[in-house]
Amino acid sequence: MDSATEALSKLGVSGDFASSLPALQKNFHLLSPEQIELAKILVDLGQTHLFEHWPEPGVDDDGKKALFEQVVLLNSSYPGGLASYVKTARQLLADSKTGKNPFDGFTPSVPTGENLTFGNETFIKFEEAGVREAQNAAFVLVAGGLGERLGYNGIKVALPVETTTGICFLQHYIECILALQDASCKMAQGQCQREIPFAIMTSDDTHVRTLELLESNSYFGMEPSQVKLLKQEKVACLKDNDARLALDPVNKYRIQTKPHGHGDVHSLLYSSGLLNQWHDVGVRWVLFFQDTNGLLFKAIPASLGVSATKQYHVNSLAVPRKAKEAIGGITRLTHADGRSMVINVEYNQLDPLLRATGHPDGDVNCETGYSPFPGNINQLILELGPYIEELQKTGGAIKEFVNPKYKDASKTSFKSSTRLECMMQDYPKTLPPTARVGFTVMDTWLAYAPVKNNPEDAAKVPKGNPYHSATSGEMAIYRANSLILKKVGVQVDDPVKQVFNGQEVEVWPRITWKPKWGLTFSDVNDKVKGSCSVSLGSTMAIKGCNILIEDLSLDGTIVVEAADEAEVKVGGLVKNKGWILEKVDYKDTSVAEEIRIRGFRIQKLEQLEKQYVEHGKFELKV
Repeated sequence: MDSATEALSKLGVSGDFASSLPALQKNFHLLSPEQIELAKILVDLGQTHLFEHWPEPGVDDDGKKALFEQVVLLNSSYPGGLASYVKTARQLLADSKTGKNPFDGFTPSVPTGENLTFGNETFIKFEEAGVREAQNAAFVLVAGGLGERLGYNGIKVALPVETTTGICFLQHYIECILALQDASCKMAQGQCQREIPFAIMTSDDTHVRTLELLESNSYFGMEPSQVKLLKQEKVACLKDNDARLALDPVNKYRIQTKPHGHGDVHSLLYSSGLLNQWHDVGVRWVLFFQDTNGLLFKAIPASLGVSATKQYHVNSLAVPRKAKEAIGGITRLTHADGRSMVINVEYNQLDPLLRATGHPDGDVNCETGYSPFPGNINQLILELGPYIEELQKTGGAIKEFVNPKYKDASKTSFKSSTRLECMMQDYPKTLPPTARVGFTVMDTWLAYAPVKNNPEDAAKVPKGNPYHSATSGEMAIYRANSLILKKVGVQVDDPVKQVFNGQEVEVWPRITWKPKWGLTFSDVNDKVKGSCSVSLGSTMAIKGCNILIEDLSLDGTIVVEAADEAEVKVGGLVKNKGWILEKVDYKDTSVAEEIRIRGFRIQKLEQLEKQYVEHGKFELKV
């Protein structure tokens, strides 16, 4: 027995295994025992093409080592390792090739949930319950993406929510959580058990920049100990229906990888031990949200109140959806064998599924003018105890899918490599029928204005459909705040329609406030008194928690900032030239990206601006 074979024997590598792969055998001395075990697994999985091109020892040794370092990472970051990944991939690819229907045997029906109307007695009751329960909550932001799809080269959470104040999405989210934390503590008469934890799922693309954004801004007022960053790893790409791993076209010592999807958040939370840490300190609810919906936290208090009141294990936030609208529907699926689950069904699957199960008209509007299947907006509230129990069974693995792009109808080869993907909202697929899974429907104008399309794509959206762009996302903030003020009795001028970057949007007065000023409907109602009016061209920015608006007539711009210890009453007639919107061309590279993707910038002509930094009571009356 030669020395190389003897060494391999000590590592448990049989002569048959080694001799079948001469290129790999000659280079075994470069690998650790763990890597040799993984090499055996790869060979058993039919992945010998990964090493067949390896040259003699001494040539490209660093590349060979790097390949197996990557293999170790890919194996450790996927529940069940690469063996499980390839096995699952082969089954899903076989199903895809034969056109297997994932819903075969299932019958759809409308699940149980709560439909809320903003500002009525029921809504207010749920908001109060949600604020009370917030001290028992933790938040998880799924923020693994860059803004390239938007025409922005930074991370999406660094984009301004709106340009009146310029605060970014991450600052807005943190200020909302802190406002909930303070309000919940006050409701508990100061008997707070903990700060609200906040986890952020990042990726290779966003991790460093997210950390830099937090650190350079002192975590936007949150304690660094409250924030935990969890980095998502990518998964291996697949080159064919046999699930052979694809090598990078420009580096033969690297496996090509792509994102696995936001469903990885569940396995990351589980493997990090964070869920058990939260459970040990009394956290009961985990709220998941995505990175560019500036309206979401207007819906969070009432939705959390629904979860606490109804004792939902899973609560999906939803909005009304028109039949066949391009947004998934929350649906109960019941199998012929008795299995049942409440999940999101994509719009292009829901209509044919209904037609195939005794509903000849498919997805149609009911008497409300909307589909009975609520529109999923991918924001979830999970009860932590049952969530941990489920993840102990699954390790956080979510039911996956594969979407290969075939070269032709034979479905024997791909146009480009594919990979397995998973979605956060598919978590309920593994739950038992006894799980309490429901939904909470909010008005779209209050809860849903994602920013995910660049101006060119948004301008091509069919008339009447949402743009989901930076332009529409910002205008949705002003619309929501204007409608809320109208609800509490403020006379707000009706909007006009204008076109920016090829998108016709409603332009309302530019009204913004800090979350701690108007966290709930009741907060706004308590802080606005008397006869108040706001003209269409006006701008109002409220930056403080104890600013009272009373008998204010605004025709221009007012910006009021106050420390928490200062109470300021604002009223009278405020009239000035104000701030105006000036159109900009999306293709004008002399304008900052975050501005030109909106199609407008704010020209500040004249404003009344006051700041109160001292403790005491003040009055601003013009």
